[in-house]
Amino acid sequence: MAVSKRQPPPRYYHWPELQLNIWIMIVLSCNATCLGIFAWFMDIQAQMHLGTPWLFPYMVTTSALGVIFIFLMITLSIRKFLLPGVIIIGSFILCVLWLTGLIETSLQLYGVVGNVNDNCRNYVEDNQAWGNNINTLAWLTQSTICNCWKSAFALELVNTIFYLWMMIMSWQVNRDVWD
Repeated sequence: MAVSKRQPPPRYYHWPELQLNIWIMIVLSCNATCLGIFAWFMDIQAQMHLGTPWLFPYMVTTSALGVIFIFLMITLSIRKFLLPGVIIIGSFILCVLWLTGLIETSLQLYGVVGNVNDNCRNYVEDNQAWGNNINTLAWLTQSTICNCWKSAFALELVNTIFYLWMMIMSWQVNRDVWD
């Protein structure tokens, strides 16, 4: 006579919906914006026949992985299969990737060698161009590039913090803190 083992009922995790939705919106917008900024930077480098620094394709790849991770989370959430362990591991990996990009961006933006911020201040912000001419158009493009560097740095900082927050929130969901 065969003894049948009863399977325990599946465990459902209670995710705080408001926090999860806010997290998804902010992280998705940060990932998508950084993806666009660094892809544009790569296009500028190619247009100018300059070498592409490793940071640009690195951040494009990291941003794309972040977008894929968000869509994976949304898919798992819709299917009620959003497991904290998977989210902790994915968030940890992306947190490390974003932290690496944040460090390199800060070195390029504020460091001794690259110092994009000082170059922007000296050559762009202090030399504004006016009028309907090619110099004004060139200045506007340079100003946009400078602002994109600053925006990318800020968004990388936000993303790094938010991936850390997701690791903590996933750990709390795993421990049933939200019940």
